[in-house]
Amino acid sequence: MAHLPHQILTIPPAPDDSNSDKLQDNHILSAYGDMVNRSLHAAIARMTGGISPAAVGEAYLDWAAHLAFNPGKTLQLFDKALRRSVRFSQYMRQCGLLGPHTENCVHPLPNDKRFADEAWQHWPFNVMSQSFLLQQKWWHNATTGIRGVTQQHENVVEFMTRQILDMVSPSNFLLTNPVLLAKTRNTMGMNLARGFRNFVDDWERTASGKKPIGTEIYKVGKDVAATKGKVVYSNALIELIHYEPTTEKVFADPLLIVPAWIMKYYILDLSPHNSLVKYLVDQGYRVFMISWKNPGPDQRDWGMDFYRENGIMKALECINALYPQQKIHAAGYCLGGTLLSITAAAMARENDDRLKSITLFAAQTDFVEAGELTLFINESQLSFLEDMMWEQGFLDSTQMAGAFQLLRSNDLMWSRMINDYLMGERAKISDLMAWNADATRMPYRMHSEYLRELFLNNDLAEGRYRVNDRPVALSDIRVPIFAVGTVLDHVAPWRSVFKIHLLSDTEVTFLLTSGGHNAGIVSEPSHPNRRYQIKTKKSSDVYTDPDAWVKSASQYNGSWWPEWAAWLRRQQSRPQVSATQTNKILRAHEFAHAPGRYVLEM
Repeated sequence: MAHLPHQILTIPPAPDDSNSDKLQDNHILSAYGDMVNRSLHAAIARMTGGISPAAVGEAYLDWAAHLAFNPGKTLQLFDKALRRSVRFSQYMRQCGLLGPHTENCVHPLPNDKRFADEAWQHWPFNVMSQSFLLQQKWWHNATTGIRGVTQQHENVVEFMTRQILDMVSPSNFLLTNPVLLAKTRNTMGMNLARGFRNFVDDWERTASGKKPIGTEIYKVGKDVAATKGKVVYSNALIELIHYEPTTEKVFADPLLIVPAWIMKYYILDLSPHNSLVKYLVDQGYRVFMISWKNPGPDQRDWGMDFYRENGIMKALECINALYPQQKIHAAGYCLGGTLLSITAAAMARENDDRLKSITLFAAQTDFVEAGELTLFINESQLSFLEDMMWEQGFLDSTQMAGAFQLLRSNDLMWSRMINDYLMGERAKISDLMAWNADATRMPYRMHSEYLRELFLNNDLAEGRYRVNDRPVALSDIRVPIFAVGTVLDHVAPWRSVFKIHLLSDTEVTFLLTSGGHNAGIVSEPSHPNRRYQIKTKKSSDVYTDPDAWVKSASQYNGSWWPEWAAWLRRQQSRPQVSATQTNKILRAHEFAHAPGRYVLEM
């Protein structure tokens, strides 16, 4: 009995089921709380167009706090307000004497066409427009140049304040817009009746998921995406189209085009007169095009590696099987170009020399200066966006379109509403506009990885982006690079695209063309008023900054397509060969005809 206490102490205690239950309850509660948070954020995101109220609030709080502790800046703003009030008062007095010939006290920005009509020079509309522009200028001063505010917060505050001001511009309202008033008088109000009908029609189409009115005249496979070809390979992610030759001889080296999956591929195969694909085929190139699957909820876990492995790499394998021993020229557009750069760097690291050259159309590899899109890229905003994508499994096309429209709200939102709903007119739909309305979705995992690893962390440019658990470096690429930037690009600013010079150790030919992210690339030889600059930097040349490059690069009028076609010719391994082999390949099997199935998916 003396040893009994010792024996009792050494007996292991029975498991405490209550602790296990508490731990399980904590996990359940944590998971439930996370689900509630994500669902709430997703619901809010649908109302805010994907913009995080917390991110915007944080930016305004940073701005307001630093402005409150900057009395010097406050004094400057007060002085500016007083001076502009005096100037505006003098302007109003002169209007009474000189009428519409009064010199404006403030001028709009060069790209602001809202008050360009002569009717805005007459009272009282001249007073309204001048008052608005003075306020706009004052608020720009008030939201910028405050010491201590982080640059991104300053950009967000300036951008959001500009959006609010644009919303209340006198040009947006019937009673304060002289052009609208004149239209209403001349048509006895029929413009408003037509505008209301346009509004109802657009609302019904949006509610039912239909495309905008007028786009139906462009049938995919008939009017656009009409270049003849066949689908020579398909998997869950891509269809690979091989286009039929139109010349007796073709260049031996195939050309693979990698479009962005944020858009449907036929931006590069629009109508026959402005199709880059048709132009290349007519120049004697063996052209391949990737057509991406339009993902849905079931594809939520497709990531960047999945797109690389099952997209570009599978396409290269197929082309190698059709044309053994031939080097391949690869061209990537926008996000497709970024993925192509990653793929090429990984291939170079593994001594895979199948690529002969690389072309990048408006494609970024460094994202520090990625334009106004970076306004929506910080931890708060990305977490909010991820919650929205988590619930539905993808980023919807309308949610992406909202962000792009905000970047050019005057051109893409307010001017359209004025024209369609107040003027009662419809802009003529072009093939490019019809393509723009045929949007796609982005898988949850891929888009999250893209925004975090590339936009937020800039991993690719800084050597941290990993492929197969090892980082890749663009400096490993040794084949020639042809990079195209566009002057008016709001998605991939040309100065950001230009940074390929800093990241690569190979020959880079950089071309800067007029136009924007889409219209600048769709630049057929017959397109009027096109111009471009071009210059080649050899691997041994010293670096030239963008400003110096613009001053030194040769300038030309016309389309840049022939310039690129000539560059591709200089990269060919051997002279042209008979098109017989290509024709035999396309006739050998009962492949599906272009444009395939994936491009038709809604």
